[in-house]
Amino acid sequence: MRPSQPIAGMPRSGIREVMELANSIDGAIRLETGEPNFNTPRHVCEAASEAAFDGFTKYTSNAGIPPLREALAAKVTERNGIDATADQVVVTSGAVAGIYSAMVSLVDPGAEMLLGDPSWPNYAQMMTLLKITPVHFPLRPEAGLVPQAADVEPLITERTQAILLNSPGNPTGAVTDAAALAELMELARRHDLLVFSDEVYDEISFDGPYTPAAPLDTDGRVITFFSFSKTYAMTGWRVGYLVVPPGVSPLIVRAQEPITSCVNAPAQMGALAAVTGPQDCVAEMRDAYRHRRDLVTEFLTGRGIPHVRPRGAFYLMIDVSGSGCSGKDFVLRLLKEKRVAVVPGDTFGPGSGRFVRISLATATDLLMEGVERLADAVEEWGD
Repeated sequence: MRPSQPIAGMPRSGIREVMELANSIDGAIRLETGEPNFNTPRHVCEAASEAAFDGFTKYTSNAGIPPLREALAAKVTERNGIDATADQVVVTSGAVAGIYSAMVSLVDPGAEMLLGDPSWPNYAQMMTLLKITPVHFPLRPEAGLVPQAADVEPLITERTQAILLNSPGNPTGAVTDAAALAELMELARRHDLLVFSDEVYDEISFDGPYTPAAPLDTDGRVITFFSFSKTYAMTGWRVGYLVVPPGVSPLIVRAQEPITSCVNAPAQMGALAAVTGPQDCVAEMRDAYRHRRDLVTEFLTGRGIPHVRPRGAFYLMIDVSGSGCSGKDFVLRLLKEKRVAVVPGDTFGPGSGRFVRISLATATDLLMEGVERLADAVEEWGD
């Protein structure tokens, strides 16, 4: 059977390719996946279970149940500094569905959309499916992998409709500072670009709070994406949400009807318990990721392995060019000879091939063993 043109042209995620290879290797240390090694908090599971047993298993509004939308509006107002009402919040099947629905709703087929190199590969996959052309701007190690307006502006054409920003970032761990973000927002205003701001790691910032984009928005061009997946270790629950300027949510809701209809009803009740319940679990997970970040960066510095110190999320980019291998060849050899799974940098952008990404979201002892094997490989193969 012949695939459609968009599917035929869409590259596979390099993350998934490594995952499948690692599944076939006994005892492989798994540093490739952005999957918290914590369980979903018990009170969240109990809330969803109780809702299901009480019969809360029917369709819900396309936009999400009103109590959850109201709670999320309060959350982003209080914790993210985004002054929003419940009407500006749409609950989605993970942030993935939120980003896809927003692209369908707001970006024309044939348009160009700017995104960083490196960036999460699913962005470009979505654009391919929707016949939007991804245009990469460089994220430079010397700038901490933070986007710079001066690198973006030369790439803007009459076809450019939007820019996608991600802070705290995947795969970089970079947190865009207020000054750099203000320059990017001014650029978007000058060129009348939509700003898609992926802030799903908003609660995982190590060196002080991150800066959200929406409070810098003076003319209604920012769409902000959030998720329960990483913050509350709810990856399999598939609950996310987006916050839009006034009047935009009906467009997203209209797109969501044929894509996902609505989010799982009991999962929405679990999400409500997560956002309104105790937040100690969030701080505990963030502190664990920060501790692992510090251990890994200290170790890599001691071994002389170049890397970019992450300021948020739970990823770290390591330069493995000293091995003499390309990133992809290094990853395959590392998995085969050292039984460690990491992701090649070219998965995240055409200019990132000398890097690999590791995830800090694994048990500390396994993480450190995997990083030690990686460092050994760089030194051994580079001789």
